Amino acid sequence: MEIEKITVIEAGRSERHYWLELWRYRELFQVLAWRDLSIRYKQTVIGVVWALIRPLLTMVIFTTIFGKIAKLPSDGSAPYALMVFAGMLPWTFFATGLAEASNSLIINGNLISKVFFPRLIVPTAVIIVSFVDFLISFVILLGMLIWYRFVPGWQILFLPLFVVLAFLASLGPSLWIAALNVRYRDFRYIIPFLVQFGLYVSPVGFSSSVVPERWLPLYALNPLVGVIDGFRWCVLNGQSRLDPLSLISSVAVTSFFLWFGLRQFRKMERGFADLI
Repeated sequence: MEIEKITVIEAGRSERHYWLELWRYRELFQVLAWRDLSIRYKQTVIGVVWALIRPLLTMVIFTTIFGKIAKLPSDGSAPYALMVFAGMLPWTFFATGLAEASNSLIINGNLISKVFFPRLIVPTAVIIVSFVDFLISFVILLGMLIWYRFVPGWQILFLPLFVVLAFLASLGPSLWIAALNVRYRDFRYIIPFLVQFGLYVSPVGFSSSVVPERWLPLYALNPLVGVIDGFRWCVLNGQSRLDPLSLISSVAVTSFFLWFGLRQFRKMERGFADLI
């Protein structure tokens, strides 16, 4: 005899058992992630191709502008194109996750207004879909390593840690902006500008070694600096500089935004259904 599960809704219960509620709705998390993944890739070619073309075209443009025209140096003996693409992957993962997760609550407004579940599931599931794009683009990086006959060293073992750091760096601001976007819809116009601005102040098309030393403390406040430099350090056999200050600063800023984003999200979560 199968026993039906009963969901009890009472005042204050979600606050007291928030993380337990998230675990109870883990299947919904899988469903939403799979749904978004299916929408993007099912019965389409451009979805998969776009995940490959976008970072590849950006790499070509940055290599031409910074490497050929501006004559900026690469990291060690690594080809400039390989250095740029190694920085493009974590940046694209971060930027795509931030842009799409920030609008995820609005897009899923019908579901949020009709069904009770922890809203934190929605933006997190969207970032997981961006991670799939990252894995697809990673295939190009493997192909470039083979083409240039560039073999990573033991540092490659630490690559998953920097991928996790990129995920958390995207999740924190996404939660905050997603919550603000429910109340103030103007934020959806600000996100593309912030992403575009962040592309040029992050070491995507250039190496952090070209940044003047006097600007390093301010430069290190960008959480993507430590992520991108660490990613390159792993892929380029340690030839890319991994500044401890930048890494510590990235972890600290990422931790702050993760705490602040989660705090603001939970604070505004109760009113999502009414505002949407």
